[in-house]
Amino acid sequence: MLLQSSVDITGGGLLALFVTFLLATLFYAITLHLAATFFIGDVPSQRAATVAPVPAIVSLLLQQYGLGGDIVSPGVGVLITIGATLLADAIAISFVYRLKWSSAIPLTLLHFTFAAVLGVSLGNIFGIL
Repeated sequence: MLLQSSVDITGGGLLALFVTFLLATLFYAITLHLAATFFIGDVPSQRAATVAPVPAIVSLLLQQYGLGGDIVSPGVGVLITIGATLLADAIAISFVYRLKWSSAIPLTLLHFTFAAVLGVSLGNIFGIL
């Protein structure tokens, strides 16, 4: 699938992809900052903002372009996307927060839990789920 060269008001194309990336980055930054504050204590929010684009770009690219129906089944594609996003998130958290793997992995799992709970809650509030 190629990116659309023109963007209309109804969505699609580069603008829609960029706005989705920005919203996903904001969502991941908020949930990571909450998880890091809970797990580590008082931490600067800039670290969460630095990490957030990594899982956002990995998840969006895999959902959009990486795992078509011809390669794997949709259920396996979801598992691969979640696994790759968690791995990218763990690497970025370990690097930015300067944590060893023994601390980065629980923080990553806590971040995933916060994101899942907040995502499901917002989905129910807005009637998406």
